[in-house]
Amino acid sequence: MTLYPRPLQAGDTIRVVAPSRSLAYVEQGEAGRYVKQLANARLADLGISVSFGENVRESDMFWSSSAESRAADLHDAFADPEVAGIMSVIGGFTSNEVLPHLDFDLIAANPKFMCGNSDISAIANAVYARTGVATYIGPHWSTLGMRDHSEVTRAGFEHAAFGLDPIEWQPGTWFTDDDWFINQDGRVREPDDGWWPIQAGTAHGVALGANLGTLGLLAGTEFMPSLERAILFAEVTGKYSVMDFRRELVALLQMPDGEGIEGVVIGRFQTASRVTRAMLEETIASIPELEGKPVIANASFGHTNPLLTFPVGGEAQVRVLDDASIRFPRLET
Repeated sequence: MTLYPRPLQAGDTIRVVAPSRSLAYVEQGEAGRYVKQLANARLADLGISVSFGENVRESDMFWSSSAESRAADLHDAFADPEVAGIMSVIGGFTSNEVLPHLDFDLIAANPKFMCGNSDISAIANAVYARTGVATYIGPHWSTLGMRDHSEVTRAGFEHAAFGLDPIEWQPGTWFTDDDWFINQDGRVREPDDGWWPIQAGTAHGVALGANLGTLGLLAGTEFMPSLERAILFAEVTGKYSVMDFRRELVALLQMPDGEGIEGVVIGRFQTASRVTRAMLEETIASIPELEGKPVIANASFGHTNPLLTFPVGGEAQVRVLDDASIRFPRLET
C-alpha cells in the first residue's frame, strides 16, 4: 500500500537538492539570480523556509557533479529532522546515476514530500518502487521563479503539497512554451484546445511517469516500479517526433509486465515537435497492446507551462467516455 508523506505546512523547511543539473546552472547571470530570489520568495509566501544541499553548486563540464555528492545531499535531506520536504533545482540528464548510491532504507524510514519533474522522474519512480512512498512530479524549485503565467502551476503545487485531499485535473485553455528562465519579458499565452480524448475507456490504477525516456532508463533494473495496474503518465521534450514517442511507449508495453498498463495520459508536446492530435490518434490506434484502454493526450504536464502536480505511486482514475476526467483520490481511497 502506498504511503503518502506528511503534507507541508507553514513553518516547514524544504531542502533544495541537485540530483541532475547543478544550482550553478540556474544561478548564471542576472536572470538566474532573479529566478532564485523569486522562487525563495514564493515559498516564503507559503510559510516555507528554504535551505540548500551542501553540494548543490558542484559543477563539472556537464553542469552536474559526482553521483556520490548528489546522493549525499539527498541522504542529508531525508535524515535531517528539520527538513519537511525536498525539491530539485532543475532537471537535466544524469539523475539515474544517483540510484545505486541511494540508501532506500533511510528514505523509507523518513518519508518526506519530494517534488521535481523531467529527469527527476528516475528518482521519483525509483523511490516509490523501492520504498512504497509516494513522490511527486511537479515543479522544480526553480520553476517557482517563473514570474508571469505561473498561477496554475503554483496553485496545483500548493494543493498537492499542503494537503492529502483528492487532486482533480482540468483541461488547459492556454499554454506557454518558451525559454522563460532566460528572458521573462514579453511572454505570450498560446491558445490550448484542452484535452484530446484519443481512445475511450476507464481505468483505476497506480500513477507512474512522467518523462517517458527517463522512465525507460529504469527498465531491467531494480529501480523500475511494477507496471501492474499502472496508469502511465508520459511526456517527452523538445523536438521529439511522434515516432520517437511511439518507440519509447511500445518499449514499455513490451516489458514482461507491460500488459499491466491500464491507461495512458500523454502530456502536452512542445511546439517544436510538431506532433498533432491526428498523429497521436493514428499512433495509439495502431498499438494493439493498448486496445480497449483509455488514452488521453494534451494534458498539462511535461515541458510546457502550466505544469500540474501528481503523486507517483498514488492512485489515479482516468475516464474517457462522453466526457473525460483525470483524478488522484489520494487518502480518499
